[in-house]
Amino acid sequence: MAVCCDLEVDVNGEETFMVDKKVIASYCGRLRKLFGKSTGSARNLKVIFNDFPGGAGNFELLSRFCYNNGRIDITPSNISFLHSAAQFMEMNNSVSGTHNLLEETEKSLKGMNYWAWSELLITIKQCQDLLPFPNSSGILEKCVDSLIGRMATSSEPSPCPSTSSPDSSGVRFSCDTRSTESLKNSFSRATWWFEDLLVLSTNLVGMVIKSMVLRKFDHAIISRFLFYYQKSKCYTGTSDEKRNVVETVIDILYILDWNSVSFKSLFGILRVALNLNISKCSRTKLESMIGSQMDQATLDNLLIPSPYGMNYLYNVKLVLRFLKAFLHGGISQTSPTQLRKVASLMDLYIAEVAPDPCLKPSKFLALTMSLPDSARDSYDRIYRATDMYLQVHTGLSEEEKMKICCALNYEKLSAEACIHLSQNKRFPSKSAVQALMSQQVKLKSLLKATDKMKCYIDSPSGVSEIGRKGKKNEASEQIVLYAGKLDPPTNNEKLRAHLQGMQWRVTELEKICLKMQTQMTKIIKSRVSSHSTPRSLPKLCS
Repeated sequence: MAVCCDLEVDVNGEETFMVDKKVIASYCGRLRKLFGKSTGSARNLKVIFNDFPGGAGNFELLSRFCYNNGRIDITPSNISFLHSAAQFMEMNNSVSGTHNLLEETEKSLKGMNYWAWSELLITIKQCQDLLPFPNSSGILEKCVDSLIGRMATSSEPSPCPSTSSPDSSGVRFSCDTRSTESLKNSFSRATWWFEDLLVLSTNLVGMVIKSMVLRKFDHAIISRFLFYYQKSKCYTGTSDEKRNVVETVIDILYILDWNSVSFKSLFGILRVALNLNISKCSRTKLESMIGSQMDQATLDNLLIPSPYGMNYLYNVKLVLRFLKAFLHGGISQTSPTQLRKVASLMDLYIAEVAPDPCLKPSKFLALTMSLPDSARDSYDRIYRATDMYLQVHTGLSEEEKMKICCALNYEKLSAEACIHLSQNKRFPSKSAVQALMSQQVKLKSLLKATDKMKCYIDSPSGVSEIGRKGKKNEASEQIVLYAGKLDPPTNNEKLRAHLQGMQWRVTELEKICLKMQTQMTKIIKSRVSSHSTPRSLPKLCS
């Protein structure tokens, strides 16, 4: 029987085929509609397809099906192409004595559960190539569902079957290049699939991970794969491709349990992201994940160089955004231990960036005031960092200096720090007044505490007459001495001298309070050890 070639088909501009219009149209509903009643005409026609799924190679497979009276060997290596072509060409009308291509491919898909692991991967790879075309996602979803089912129930991939199909030889996966035993040695039993899934595109990896989350996969394992995927994909490719990978990984990590995500790995992906100018949305997500675990950070983590073109040494704005994310839920959502750890870390960071001559006062103040006052028991480190900043930035006005000093809590400064401040010419005189006032408040509170202890010791149930003799009179005299009204002088030099004297009196009073507390402890222990036998009590002050 002579073959008529009366139809010219241009497939995506790749190749032109001369086929029998009647044979092809008898299986393809799309062409049948196009030709209408002109099927029997001898006039040559030309059809141009600009979006044929699978390109010229797939049209050739489709033509074989038509010329072989609806018969073709359907395998995992070509089923995705044939299925998409059948949908595109509307090959859903049976011909007498044969089955249409769409029915044949769907029948083959029912046996997907019996496919080998490598066959699933090959089909998924081909489906990815077809994604720009319509109707290509249905088979892909089935493959992904089967793939995840294998991962959930198996500790290793099933053996790779031998295949003579030439279409499968061009795609090589880990099962084709290494044994199962080698795979076990490279990864743990829970992560044997890591390298195989590197075949996934950035679009598909999101689909796979979301399905894994729905199936209750361990989030720690998922995050490990994502970091592995990002590192592997970012070794090659253009900047745009790398940016797409990083943004995809960040967006997927964001939906996981953040406590299951490695903090160290987050900083690793941050270093890559900073050089790729990722989207603001992805950047905010990454900063939120890092900020939520800020108590795990180290000083080296935070010492991130400033962006290219900036004068300041370190990226202070980025660290401030980390802190904002850390405090996003409010202080009530943060444990006191976490808060103190972050405060200690920030004290080190502030001391490191303070000598930067290009660091603006507003940024330095933002750092020192970024955490609530309750985060610190002592402000000595903040004072030393402020002193360093003022030493480097000598051109600041008194008003700017006072704004910077607003971050100091003078009541939480040690005696040594207050004495140093009183002698420090770099600090404005008003800050010395505030330090004096805070010490006065501290002194009054110590006086109250001392009076309470004195009343207890002087009471009949407190200390015997023997215990009230000796140094008691000296302590009383000191207490009377300290009880006078403290009016700070106006002259700067006198003010600093007065502050030093004030600090000395506070220190002495603290010593007296400590002695009284020690004696009270001894009294209580003595009473507990003997209820009936009177014993002489130790003297209050030696």
